[in-house]
Amino acid sequence: MIVVENLTKTFGGRNLLTAVSFAVSTGEKVGIVGPNGAGKTTLLKMVAGDEPISAGKVNLSEGELGYLHQEADVLLSRSLAEEMWTALPELSSIRERISKIEEALILENGDPETLATELNDSHDRFKLLGGNGIDASIARVTDGLGFTTADLGKPCGDFSGGWRMRISLAKILLRRDEHLLLDEPTNHLDKASKQWLAQELAEYPGAVLMVTHDGDFLDRVATRILNVEQGRVRSYPGNYSAYLEGKANRQAQLDNEADRQEREIARQEQFIERFRSKATKARQVQSRIKALDRIDRVERMTNSGATKFQIKSSGRVEHRVLYAESISHDWEDSPVLLDVSLEVERGQKIVLVGHNGGGKSTFLRILAGEVESSEGSVTWAERARRGYYAQHQDESLDPSLTVLEEVRRSAQDQPDGALRGILGRFLFSADDVFKSVRMLSGGEKSRVALAKFLVQPNNVLLLDEPTNHL
Repeated sequence: MIVVENLTKTFGGRNLLTAVSFAVSTGEKVGIVGPNGAGKTTLLKMVAGDEPISAGKVNLSEGELGYLHQEADVLLSRSLAEEMWTALPELSSIRERISKIEEALILENGDPETLATELNDSHDRFKLLGGNGIDASIARVTDGLGFTTADLGKPCGDFSGGWRMRISLAKILLRRDEHLLLDEPTNHLDKASKQWLAQELAEYPGAVLMVTHDGDFLDRVATRILNVEQGRVRSYPGNYSAYLEGKANRQAQLDNEADRQEREIARQEQFIERFRSKATKARQVQSRIKALDRIDRVERMTNSGATKFQIKSSGRVEHRVLYAESISHDWEDSPVLLDVSLEVERGQKIVLVGHNGGGKSTFLRILAGEVESSEGSVTWAERARRGYYAQHQDESLDPSLTVLEEVRRSAQDQPDGALRGILGRFLFSADDVFKSVRMLSGGEKSRVALAKFLVQPNNVLLLDEPTNHL
């Protein structure tokens, strides 16, 4: 069980979260929703102990806690199978010791009787901890998240950033800790992997607290929703659809109460104003003034700001924008594209679909000039000014800079006033533009990356998963 009591987080003299309290019982699947920058990731970090708490406390009942960050946590030189074993430190250590003892016996390094006794003890401990079934569990989890049997032998460095995030998620699921904290677990997952993960979490016996913008996923998994907004957290029973209905009902109820209260206040103020100067009514006037001062005003729910921007084309491109002919590409002798051709005309909006690992990002990178294809050619129109938004564009941000400084790097001498106007449309208003990139949530970083991308003059857009974290 996870118990959060009066949790407060202060940034730059203002409260990001104020006196937040809630509990997640064993077996509950709780989704955290809210606008970007509301403090969802910060809340998870504080529960995990990765972020200092300004006030309040977090208590966990018996059991371990598994935490999926928004950044992958893998060693690139290890194979996928080896990396999965690191999720179980004690079993991994025993497994390694068994291997060394067996090698010592073969090479006759040490006392055979002592080594044999230690080997038997190690095997007994390994079996007791369920070690004999771990390879099968690894195969089940990795298969569910879209990896093949052949992938188990590949170094983690061979996988893209999205697939490395899947490895981090697979390690968390393999551990089966009593408490799970998941930050955007469905990012980088295809439809089949999302369906498998939804079923896995629905059947998970422990407590789950997850941040995600994926309403469909929460409809399949969540038993309760926590809405983080304007520094407060409100709980709604049921899944995401039930939350939307409950929030709308609450908003209507508060609006009705506020309307009634405002009418009553107006009536009392009218009486006060009418009889303020009459001595015979002085006592009643003072009584009503005091009554108004004591009224606990009903606060209406306010809608969070929405990002508003226009994507403008810089110059008119020719009718035939792009012609890619017979594109083929291999990654270390593994073919990902074979004889792919594409013609793009002005005004077209084209989407690439297909299973993960099918070559969509590779094809886009080839078109953008980021990767040279093994075979084939790419011909762009003379006036084409292409802009490429990479799948992990936010990873290229400099954490030491402020939001304004980071966008200024791509602005081509635009004045700060114009840049602040652009950032305001991406919900970075007033002093928010002076926030350090290091302090931003995943969603806020994506908005900065998108703002940087859109201040550059383009008339052709190549976008790889631009809605991640949004």
